[in-house]
Amino acid sequence: MSAYPSIDTDVLRTFVAIADQGGFTRAGEMVNRTQSAVSMQMKRLEEDVLQRQLFERDGRQVKLTAEGQVLLGYARRILKLHSEVFNTLREPHMVGTVRIGTPDDYVMRFLPGILSRFAQFYPLIQIEVHCESTRQLLQRQDLDLSIVTREPGNEIGQLLRKERFVWAEAQCFNAHEQTPLPLAMFNSDCFCRAWACNALEAMGRDYRIAYNSSSLSALMAVVSAGLAITAQLESLITPDMRILGADEDLPLLPEASIMLIRNLNNPSPITECLAEHIVEGFKL
Repeated sequence: MSAYPSIDTDVLRTFVAIADQGGFTRAGEMVNRTQSAVSMQMKRLEEDVLQRQLFERDGRQVKLTAEGQVLLGYARRILKLHSEVFNTLREPHMVGTVRIGTPDDYVMRFLPGILSRFAQFYPLIQIEVHCESTRQLLQRQDLDLSIVTREPGNEIGQLLRKERFVWAEAQCFNAHEQTPLPLAMFNSDCFCRAWACNALEAMGRDYRIAYNSSSLSALMAVVSAGLAITAQLESLITPDMRILGADEDLPLLPEASIMLIRNLNNPSPITECLAEHIVEGFKL
């Protein structure tokens, strides 16, 4: 029996992400872990397993020590060999293409970490990502997996997470004080837009759709400039924005369900493996 402690590959994967991203927060986004979970992993690695200092911290930036640089080389080699073992022996047939459909909302927030982890295990699988609204995705028959947003009581598929919608505007701006209230919202086929408008009408607050787009990044750019407020899932609100509510005379918005739909007419091991990664990625 070896006298040396073992290092879990998930810990090594987190360590490499920190080295690549230069910080714990961005690394956490890549491996779908919270910053506190990443910090705890690295603390155990430094203090309990290796008993070596691996990082030099300079404000929010993190740099590797000489010992950290040594570990980084080994970590990359170990992870590469780990992926090769699984791809060669356990899943030699995992080659092909998976077509995913998702609203633009979730591409930047969830997919990078999910697809990064999936590619480490199955590098030969090609991923096609189709960004469309939930309504459009539900009409398509050619997608293997679809991530959609549904109203409570109208869920179909597998629940990924429940999340509330919130009002938000840019820090240091007061677009919510304008009359009529300027909104930056998705195009009219988004039921979330209907939620927001109906809630404002119910409380008698005047509003106007000042900006509309099918692109989340476009809407967030408008909001960041202080030109309008928006209503989005809470996890999509960026640090340069603040959440609004009753204090700003805005109504409470309902909770939405994020669902994963499989194409049952075309099941495959490839699709199911990616589905499992998506389910895990949305838990964090």
